[in-house]
Amino acid sequence: MVLKLEDKKAVVNEVAEIAKQAVSLIAAEYSGLTVSQLTLLRKSARTAGVYMHVVRNTLARRALEGTQFTCIQPALVGPLLLAFSKEDPGAAARLFKDFVKENEHFKIKALVIDNQLLSPKDLNKLASLPTRLEAIAQFMSVLNAPITKLVRTLAEPHAKLVRTLAAVRDVKQAAA
Repeated sequence: MVLKLEDKKAVVNEVAEIAKQAVSLIAAEYSGLTVSQLTLLRKSARTAGVYMHVVRNTLARRALEGTQFTCIQPALVGPLLLAFSKEDPGAAARLFKDFVKENEHFKIKALVIDNQLLSPKDLNKLASLPTRLEAIAQFMSVLNAPITKLVRTLAEPHAKLVRTLAAVRDVKQAAA
């Protein structure tokens, strides 16, 4: 398919805008997949909050210039699908991790998070990152732990006194 110059500029601008907002990027080779498999992947991506786009590598290089994903440019070789995670850094990784298990033709080429180019072997690490809500819950439990421990510590002398009095009562009742 031949793109006119205006169309190319529109694609570059669209991908550049998404790249500015995204927190992680995964490039994957999709050759060998059927249209129905790619459609299923795209549908899953939409529900997971992942923006996917097949872009020519030269246009992708131009779109990613000046963003945190510039370091992926050497890996942009061959037919690639770019997946940007907008809010959750591990969303695309979790999506692709499940998809790779079912489709051997789908290959992860590169991952980028926080200006760092990662190897495809790091997909599981990125996929295991907690979601935003999980991270907030973990943080809240860490904040709550000292307060809970303080309350238990403050309540322990009273509880020990009650247990001691109950033991004395039980001994007196057993003796009577």
